[in-house]
Amino acid sequence: MTNADASLEPIILSEQRGGVRIITLNRPHARNALTTKLIDAVRGELADADADGRVDVVILTGTDPAFCAGLDLRELGATGGNAAKISDASVPVGHPWRPLSKPVIGAVNGAAITGGLEFALACDFLIASERARFADTHARVGVLPGWGLTSRLPATVGRGFARRMSLSGDFVDAQQALRVGLVTEVVPHDRLLTAAVDVAVSIVGNDQAGVRTLLESYRRAEDHLVEPALVVEDETSRSWMNDFDPSRVADRRSAVIGRGRAQNAGTERR
Repeated sequence: MTNADASLEPIILSEQRGGVRIITLNRPHARNALTTKLIDAVRGELADADADGRVDVVILTGTDPAFCAGLDLRELGATGGNAAKISDASVPVGHPWRPLSKPVIGAVNGAAITGGLEFALACDFLIASERARFADTHARVGVLPGWGLTSRLPATVGRGFARRMSLSGDFVDAQQALRVGLVTEVVPHDRLLTAAVDVAVSIVGNDQAGVRTLLESYRRAEDHLVEPALVVEDETSRSWMNDFDPSRVADRRSAVIGRGRAQNAGTERR
């Protein structure tokens, strides 16, 4: 597909299956990298799903070959407009979107990198394809997380492994992600959406008032740990952005992409 052809495609897809809404990031030519428009589209689709009485569970996934490669480095290096969306008054501090009252399952079909990893962590739980890969490359790019990574990643995989991921920028494959608790299940690639829908249907079959109250209880129980950490991350990210120079990202772009591809290929050969 040419860039001209890609520009005609919708950047996000939405499908309803019974009580399940499947939302798919659809910039495959750019590995579903996050532009300002795509961030706004995701927030809008999730808000619509939360308000829609037909929807009990949301599945978030990406069009192959990636789940989400993080912020689009072309836009980040040119204007930094997508980075400005990280701290947005329309969503609470430390969240990529306004939290839903309904469960969000992340179906990770490929690479989930940096901002894409933060998208995954903001889901209630993750199911991964065998092709899933995870990496935090904030330190490589020269930006800081602002969607809760420094709180949610250590809470999910432990303090040491989280710091290792963030400070090295190295990739973690699907099986390693399962071992450290980042994902709940790894399935063959062609069964990913089926597996995610099966779990979603199990949730849909329960009392929905109970499901949503239980989900809220989980979140409130975590607030005393999560909220202070989110505030610290937000303050740090805002301070960093005061001196942020998009041209530095433009200079690093080729090296960052090349190193990421080399490491990703290395994990696939294991």
